Amino acid sequence: MIAADHLNPDTLAAAQRHLVAKAIAELSHERLLAPEVSRRAPEGPPRPTEYVLTTPSRTTTYSFRAQRLALDHWAVDEASIERTVDGEPAALDVQAFVVEMAERLGIPDQLLPTYLEELAATLASAAWKRYHHTASAADLVEADYQEIEAAMTEGHPSFIANNGRVGYGLDDFEAYAPETGSRLRLVWVAARRAHTRLSLGAGLTEGSLYGAELAAGTRAAFEGRLSELGLDPADYLYLPLHPWQWTDKVAVTFAPDVARRDLVPLGEGPDDYRAQQSIRTFFNVSDPRRSYVKTALAIQNMGFLRGLSPGYMGPTPAINDWVAAVVEGDETLQGCGFGVLREHAAIGYTGDAFHDLAHTHGVRSPYQKMLAALWRESPLPRVRDGERLATMASLLHRDADGRSLAAALVEASGLDAATWVRSYLRAYVRPIVHCLLAHDLAFMPHGENLVLVLRDGVVVRALMKDIGEEVAVMGEQPLPPDVERVRVKVSDDVKALALLTDVFDGVLRHLAAILHTDGVLDQDDFWAEVARCVADHEAEHPRLGAAVAAYDLFRAEFDHSCLNRLQLRNTLEMVDLSDQAQSLMYAGTLENPIARWRPGV
Repeated sequence: MIAADHLNPDTLAAAQRHLVAKAIAELSHERLLAPEVSRRAPEGPPRPTEYVLTTPSRTTTYSFRAQRLALDHWAVDEASIERTVDGEPAALDVQAFVVEMAERLGIPDQLLPTYLEELAATLASAAWKRYHHTASAADLVEADYQEIEAAMTEGHPSFIANNGRVGYGLDDFEAYAPETGSRLRLVWVAARRAHTRLSLGAGLTEGSLYGAELAAGTRAAFEGRLSELGLDPADYLYLPLHPWQWTDKVAVTFAPDVARRDLVPLGEGPDDYRAQQSIRTFFNVSDPRRSYVKTALAIQNMGFLRGLSPGYMGPTPAINDWVAAVVEGDETLQGCGFGVLREHAAIGYTGDAFHDLAHTHGVRSPYQKMLAALWRESPLPRVRDGERLATMASLLHRDADGRSLAAALVEASGLDAATWVRSYLRAYVRPIVHCLLAHDLAFMPHGENLVLVLRDGVVVRALMKDIGEEVAVMGEQPLPPDVERVRVKVSDDVKALALLTDVFDGVLRHLAAILHTDGVLDQDDFWAEVARCVADHEAEHPRLGAAVAAYDLFRAEFDHSCLNRLQLRNTLEMVDLSDQAQSLMYAGTLENPIARWRPGV
């Protein structure tokens, strides 16, 4: 039996307190909940206000202290939360909280158990991290790239149920979860070429791809296995699988394909990998200059089954090549050191019954996303002497004692906080703004999708990843046929949300709150730096005046797009990936925190 020592009253209590605080903060931010002031702070320096939140049944109350910051951010003091049930003190329990508030949250009854399961899994992950992780924020300032990746205690900063991983058992968690730092080896199958598409980016051939990712001895062993079975190796392509996917999904759900030799198991490859925060993407530990590998993974996590569509993978290398060419050919982006990590090869198998069903009867299902993978460039070849890498999600990390990595980096850099933030914004926000205004090009630039390059604790440039699934072109410029898929037609107001929601509300809101509540940088000074970054870009690019006017990034307010509302509405598939803009849910508007610094006003 595998031990579960991390599941104990102390770790659970800490995990519950954190998750209840996050639920109060984010659901209030999304205006699903409306805490009432119970006692205002006295006049003087800003201090937290006391609030009370009462359940629809009126039998349970939550009292707590919080500061309400820019973008209607609720900085809840975790230690201050107290729960009473029928007037008696009660333990904090995030599952009970959701059930108590279900009437206001709008979760369909049939999906509420699924959401509760994702919350339980998120608690289990949090308890594991608290029990096993000892690295302080100060320790992580000079930590290795993969040490930082494994040390993250929080998943997505806005989603409450963000470490669901429904389908993993305890043994799977310990073997494959990024926070365990475990090494694994990918399982390889030979997929019959007639039913498989391999898409290659510029400069790659089938031979050069496999030659770069698999040693000659491994390729020879694969060919030998096929020959032993009386099969011609030339009839097959090599497809990497997550070990769990092979054991728990492919060998069972796709048993006919294996039996008829359309899929031939070849065994584990020799390289060791480590799972990244995105759970289904793997970093090559044996040879870090080799590609990341992203695999289909049929677990339920944060509103989606984490599969990969072979059809969707097909144009991915071409899309990445086009985006990379735009970025590499733009003087402003190169001046920021901005780059993209290309997904330069993708593979998908479609010879199964589920794809036949889709073809003959138009039935779409998650089973069509079980057998695909892609290869993404490693950032290691781009690191110079004296530089190191970190996921941008780490800027929102707090250690077990509540100390933030962002504050530790500022201290270690020797710079004042405003100067440190200015360098970070030049690496992150300036390129996002420029891509919008100059190219109508939008990414999904949340913390896990960027790799930061740091020198002496200071962010000096950023590398974007996860391009193929999440990039969008919002203009009318001509595109190559394989790239046309990423064009979306939305209003100028929705275009602007690529910065105002995805960056300001999705990332900077949290970082500003951390620096503010830690006493590192007042939130007004933080947002003044953001305004300076955007205004400086506009001033230096007068030729973009029409785009500046259309996007109006200094507008007074913008539509409040909400993430948890999406997951609560449908915990199984929170948005239609083929039309994400139409899936969005809004709750009024948010005041733009940089509006008061509009140039010329």
